[in-house]
Amino acid sequence: MDAKTLLFVGLGAMAVLYVIAVARCGWTTPTVLQSAIGFVTAFFDTLGIGSFATTTAAYKLRNLVPVKLMPGTLNVGHAPATIAQALIYTSIVPVNATTLVLMIVAASLGAWVGAGVVVHWPRRRIQIGMGVALMGVATLMFLQLLNMFPGGGAALELTGARLAVGLAGNFVLGALMMLGIGLYAPCMGLVSLLGMNPTAAFPIMMGSCAFLMPIGGTRFAFSERIDFRIVLGIALGGVPAVLLAAYVVKSLPLTTLRWGVVVVVIYAASLLLRSAWRKAD
Repeated sequence: MDAKTLLFVGLGAMAVLYVIAVARCGWTTPTVLQSAIGFVTAFFDTLGIGSFATTTAAYKLRNLVPVKLMPGTLNVGHAPATIAQALIYTSIVPVNATTLVLMIVAASLGAWVGAGVVVHWPRRRIQIGMGVALMGVATLMFLQLLNMFPGGGAALELTGARLAVGLAGNFVLGALMMLGIGLYAPCMGLVSLLGMNPTAAFPIMMGSCAFLMPIGGTRFAFSERIDFRIVLGIALGGVPAVLLAAYVVKSLPLTTLRWGVVVVVIYAASLLLRSAWRKAD
Protein backbone atom coordinates (compact mmCIF):
# COMPACT_ATOMS: atom_id res chain seq x y z
CA MET A 1 0.00 0.00 0.00
CA ASP A 2 1.60 3.32 -1.07
CA ALA A 3 1.61 6.56 0.91
CA LYS A 4 -1.29 8.16 -0.95
CA THR A 5 -3.46 5.10 -0.46
CA LEU A 6 -2.67 5.24 3.24
CA LEU A 7 -3.68 8.89 3.21
CA PHE A 8 -7.05 8.05 1.68
CA VAL A 9 -7.56 5.37 4.32
CA GLY A 10 -6.61 7.90 6.97
CA LEU A 11 -9.07 10.43 5.59
CA GLY A 12 -11.79 7.80 5.83
CA ALA A 13 -10.80 7.18 9.44
CA MET A 14 -10.99 10.94 10.14
CA ALA A 15 -14.50 10.99 8.69
CA VAL A 16 -15.52 8.15 11.01
CA LEU A 17 -13.90 9.90 13.99
CA TYR A 18 -15.79 13.05 13.12
CA VAL A 19 -19.15 11.30 12.89
CA ILE A 20 -18.61 9.59 16.25
CA ALA A 21 -17.62 12.84 17.96
CA VAL A 22 -20.53 14.80 16.49
CA ALA A 23 -23.14 12.04 16.98
CA ARG A 24 -22.71 12.20 20.74
CA CYS A 25 -24.00 15.79 20.64
CA GLY A 26 -27.41 14.75 19.27
CA TRP A 27 -29.25 16.62 16.51
CA THR A 28 -30.60 20.12 16.16
CA THR A 29 -31.81 21.64 12.90
CA PRO A 30 -29.67 24.55 11.68
CA THR A 31 -31.19 27.67 10.16
CA VAL A 32 -31.05 28.48 6.45
CA LEU A 33 -28.63 31.34 7.21
CA GLN A 34 -26.24 29.05 9.09
CA SER A 35 -26.16 26.57 6.20
CA ALA A 36 -25.84 29.38 3.65
CA ILE A 37 -22.79 30.77 5.45
CA GLY A 38 -21.30 27.26 5.45
CA PHE A 39 -21.95 26.94 1.71
CA VAL A 40 -20.46 30.29 0.72
CA THR A 41 -17.37 30.04 2.92
CA ALA A 42 -16.63 26.44 1.88
CA PHE A 43 -17.11 27.33 -1.79
CA PHE A 44 -14.42 29.99 -1.72
CA ASP A 45 -12.33 27.89 0.63
CA THR A 46 -12.10 25.23 -2.11
CA LEU A 47 -10.76 27.88 -4.47
CA GLY A 48 -7.96 28.72 -2.02
CA ILE A 49 -9.29 31.75 -0.12
CA GLY A 50 -9.75 29.96 3.21
CA SER A 51 -12.88 29.63 5.33
CA PHE A 52 -11.96 30.50 8.92
CA ALA A 53 -11.43 34.22 8.43
CA THR A 54 -14.56 34.64 6.31
CA THR A 55 -16.72 32.56 8.67
CA THR A 56 -15.40 34.42 11.71
CA ALA A 57 -16.18 37.73 10.03
CA ALA A 58 -19.71 36.63 9.11
CA TYR A 59 -20.59 35.41 12.59
CA LYS A 60 -18.82 38.24 14.41
CA LEU A 61 -20.55 40.90 12.34
CA ARG A 62 -23.95 39.41 13.25
CA ASN A 63 -22.98 38.31 16.79
CA LEU A 64 -24.25 34.79 16.09
CA VAL A 65 -21.58 32.85 18.00
CA PRO A 66 -20.10 33.63 21.44
CA VAL A 67 -16.37 34.30 21.07
CA LYS A 68 -15.56 31.56 23.55
CA LEU A 69 -17.21 28.99 21.27
CA MET A 70 -15.78 30.28 17.99
CA PRO A 71 -12.55 28.21 17.72
CA GLY A 72 -14.27 24.90 18.37
CA THR A 73 -17.25 25.74 16.19
CA LEU A 74 -15.01 26.60 13.24
CA ASN A 75 -12.85 23.48 13.55
CA VAL A 76 -15.74 21.06 14.01
CA GLY A 77 -18.06 22.73 11.50
CA HIS A 78 -15.65 22.97 8.59
CA ALA A 79 -14.10 19.49 9.03
CA PRO A 80 -16.38 17.56 6.59
CA ALA A 81 -15.88 20.05 3.76
CA THR A 82 -12.13 20.00 4.31
CA ILE A 83 -12.01 16.19 4.22
CA ALA A 84 -13.82 16.35 0.87
CA GLN A 85 -11.31 18.93 -0.39
CA ALA A 86 -8.38 16.77 0.69
CA LEU A 87 -9.73 13.72 -1.12
CA ILE A 88 -10.13 15.73 -4.33
CA TYR A 89 -6.86 17.67 -4.33
CA THR A 90 -4.68 14.80 -3.14
CA SER A 91 -5.94 12.90 -6.18
CA ILE A 92 -5.41 15.59 -8.81
CA VAL A 93 -2.44 17.73 -7.66
CA PRO A 94 1.07 16.20 -7.84
CA VAL A 95 3.20 16.44 -4.68
CA ASN A 96 5.78 14.13 -3.13
CA ALA A 97 3.94 11.64 -0.91
CA THR A 98 6.58 11.62 1.86
CA THR A 99 6.56 15.42 2.11
CA LEU A 100 2.75 15.44 2.11
CA VAL A 101 2.43 12.82 4.85
CA LEU A 102 5.07 14.40 7.12
CA MET A 103 3.55 17.88 6.77
CA ILE A 104 0.12 16.48 7.64
CA VAL A 105 1.49 14.66 10.70
CA ALA A 106 3.24 17.84 11.91
CA ALA A 107 0.06 19.91 11.60
CA SER A 108 -2.03 17.23 13.33
CA LEU A 109 0.37 17.08 16.28
CA GLY A 110 0.25 20.87 16.54
CA ALA A 111 -3.54 20.75 16.55
CA TRP A 112 -3.66 18.18 19.34
CA VAL A 113 -1.36 20.30 21.49
CA GLY A 114 -3.11 23.55 20.58
CA ALA A 115 -6.62 22.27 21.28
CA GLY A 116 -5.57 21.13 24.75
CA VAL A 117 -4.50 24.70 25.50
CA VAL A 118 -7.28 26.73 23.85
CA VAL A 119 -10.18 24.79 25.44
CA HIS A 120 -9.09 26.22 28.78
CA TRP A 121 -8.65 29.83 27.64
CA PRO A 122 -10.99 32.55 28.93
CA ARG A 123 -13.03 34.66 26.53
CA ARG A 124 -10.75 37.73 26.60
CA ARG A 125 -7.62 35.74 25.76
CA ILE A 126 -9.42 34.14 22.80
CA GLN A 127 -10.56 37.57 21.61
CA ILE A 128 -7.01 38.89 21.70
CA GLY A 129 -5.54 35.78 20.12
CA MET A 130 -8.08 35.65 17.30
CA GLY A 131 -7.90 39.40 16.71
CA VAL A 132 -4.10 39.48 16.42
CA ALA A 133 -3.96 36.34 14.27
CA LEU A 134 -6.71 37.59 11.94
CA MET A 135 -4.71 40.77 11.45
CA GLY A 136 -1.77 38.56 10.50
CA VAL A 137 -3.89 36.65 7.96
CA ALA A 138 -5.16 39.92 6.48
CA THR A 139 -1.57 41.15 6.17
CA LEU A 140 -0.54 37.97 4.32
CA MET A 141 -3.49 38.28 1.95
CA PHE A 142 -2.69 41.96 1.38
CA LEU A 143 0.94 41.16 0.52
CA GLN A 144 -0.19 38.41 -1.85
CA LEU A 145 -2.52 40.84 -3.65
CA LEU A 146 0.38 43.28 -4.07
CA ASN A 147 2.62 40.45 -5.36
CA MET A 148 5.01 41.10 -2.48
CA PHE A 149 4.83 37.53 -1.18
CA PRO A 150 7.21 34.86 -2.50
CA GLY A 151 5.95 33.24 -5.68
CA GLY A 152 7.55 29.89 -4.87
CA GLY A 153 9.59 27.61 -7.10
CA ALA A 154 9.04 24.40 -9.03
CA ALA A 155 9.81 21.81 -6.35
CA LEU A 156 7.19 19.21 -5.39
CA GLU A 157 9.02 17.94 -2.31
CA LEU A 158 11.04 19.13 0.67
CA THR A 159 14.26 17.55 1.92
CA GLY A 160 16.90 18.22 4.56
CA ALA A 161 16.79 21.57 6.34
CA ARG A 162 13.88 22.82 4.22
CA LEU A 163 11.81 19.82 5.29
CA ALA A 164 12.67 20.46 8.96
CA VAL A 165 11.62 24.10 8.65
CA GLY A 166 8.43 23.07 6.85
CA LEU A 167 7.51 20.56 9.56
CA ALA A 168 8.16 23.07 12.35
CA GLY A 169 6.12 25.70 10.55
CA ASN A 170 3.19 23.38 9.89
CA PHE A 171 3.23 22.26 13.54
CA VAL A 172 2.78 25.89 14.61
CA LEU A 173 0.07 26.47 11.98
CA GLY A 174 -1.78 23.38 13.20
CA ALA A 175 -1.73 24.75 16.75
CA LEU A 176 -2.98 28.14 15.55
CA MET A 177 -5.89 26.42 13.78
CA MET A 178 -7.25 25.56 17.21
CA LEU A 179 -7.47 29.27 17.91
CA GLY A 180 -9.76 29.63 14.91
CA ILE A 181 -7.06 30.92 12.56
CA GLY A 182 -7.09 29.46 9.06
CA LEU A 183 -4.08 27.52 7.81
CA TYR A 184 -4.45 28.11 4.07
CA ALA A 185 -2.85 31.52 3.51
CA PRO A 186 0.11 31.02 5.87
CA CYS A 187 0.68 27.45 4.63
CA MET A 188 0.78 28.62 1.02
CA GLY A 189 3.25 31.28 2.08
CA LEU A 190 5.35 28.71 3.95
CA VAL A 191 5.70 26.28 1.06
CA SER A 192 6.40 29.17 -1.33
CA LEU A 193 9.17 30.47 0.94
CA LEU A 194 10.67 26.97 0.93
CA GLY A 195 10.78 26.93 -2.88
CA MET A 196 7.86 24.63 -3.60
CA ASN A 197 5.38 25.02 -6.43
CA PRO A 198 2.43 26.98 -4.95
CA THR A 199 -0.02 24.41 -6.36
CA ALA A 200 1.62 21.86 -4.05
CA ALA A 201 0.17 23.87 -1.17
CA PHE A 202 -3.36 22.70 -2.00
CA PRO A 203 -3.01 19.01 -1.04
CA ILE A 204 -0.67 19.95 1.85
CA MET A 205 -2.94 22.55 3.40
CA MET A 206 -6.18 20.71 2.70
CA GLY A 207 -4.75 17.36 3.80
CA SER A 208 -3.36 18.94 6.97
CA CYS A 209 -6.71 20.48 7.84
CA ALA A 210 -8.62 17.30 6.99
CA PHE A 211 -6.67 15.44 9.67
CA LEU A 212 -6.10 18.12 12.28
CA MET A 213 -9.66 19.48 12.36
CA PRO A 214 -11.32 16.18 13.41
CA ILE A 215 -8.45 15.50 15.84
CA GLY A 216 -8.55 18.93 17.47
CA GLY A 217 -12.30 19.29 16.98
CA THR A 218 -12.90 16.10 18.94
CA ARG A 219 -11.33 17.75 21.99
CA PHE A 220 -13.58 20.76 21.55
CA ALA A 221 -16.66 18.57 21.08
CA PHE A 222 -15.94 16.59 24.24
CA SER A 223 -15.39 19.84 26.17
CA GLU A 224 -18.70 21.21 24.78
CA ARG A 225 -16.94 24.41 23.66
CA ILE A 226 -18.92 24.52 20.40
CA ASP A 227 -22.25 25.84 19.13
CA PHE A 228 -23.59 22.56 17.77
CA ARG A 229 -26.45 24.01 15.76
CA ILE A 230 -24.04 26.23 13.83
CA VAL A 231 -21.61 23.32 13.44
CA LEU A 232 -24.31 21.37 11.62
CA GLY A 233 -25.21 24.38 9.48
CA ILE A 234 -21.59 24.83 8.36
CA ALA A 235 -21.17 21.10 7.73
CA LEU A 236 -24.39 20.63 5.77
CA GLY A 237 -23.78 23.68 3.61
CA GLY A 238 -20.07 23.03 3.13
CA VAL A 239 -19.82 19.65 1.41
CA PRO A 240 -22.07 20.48 -1.59
CA ALA A 241 -20.15 23.74 -2.01
CA VAL A 242 -16.84 21.86 -2.22
CA LEU A 243 -18.16 19.58 -4.96
CA LEU A 244 -19.56 22.53 -6.91
CA ALA A 245 -16.35 24.56 -6.67
CA ALA A 246 -14.00 21.66 -7.44
CA TYR A 247 -15.88 20.01 -10.30
CA VAL A 248 -18.10 22.70 -11.82
CA VAL A 249 -16.70 26.20 -11.26
CA LYS A 250 -12.98 25.33 -10.77
CA SER A 251 -11.84 28.95 -10.96
CA LEU A 252 -13.18 32.50 -10.74
CA PRO A 253 -11.71 36.00 -11.13
CA LEU A 254 -10.98 36.24 -7.41
CA THR A 255 -8.85 39.39 -7.07
CA THR A 256 -11.74 41.74 -6.27
CA LEU A 257 -13.21 39.21 -3.87
CA ARG A 258 -9.86 38.84 -2.09
CA TRP A 259 -9.69 42.60 -1.56
CA GLY A 260 -13.16 42.48 -0.05
CA VAL A 261 -12.17 39.60 2.22
CA VAL A 262 -9.14 41.56 3.46
CA VAL A 263 -11.35 44.51 4.43
CA VAL A 264 -13.93 42.31 6.17
CA VAL A 265 -11.28 40.33 8.06
CA ILE A 266 -9.58 43.50 9.29
CA TYR A 267 -12.94 44.82 10.47
CA ALA A 268 -13.78 41.57 12.30
CA ALA A 269 -10.33 41.53 13.92
CA SER A 270 -10.83 45.13 15.04
CA LEU A 271 -14.16 44.22 16.65
CA LEU A 272 -12.56 41.35 18.58
CA LEU A 273 -9.65 43.49 19.80
CA ARG A 274 -11.97 46.36 20.74
CA SER A 275 -14.16 44.01 22.76
CA ALA A 276 -11.10 42.63 24.56
CA TRP A 277 -9.84 46.17 25.26
CA ARG A 278 -13.19 47.28 26.71
CA LYS A 279 -13.32 44.23 28.94
CA ALA A 280 -9.92 45.17 30.33
CA ASP A 281 -11.11 48.67 31.30
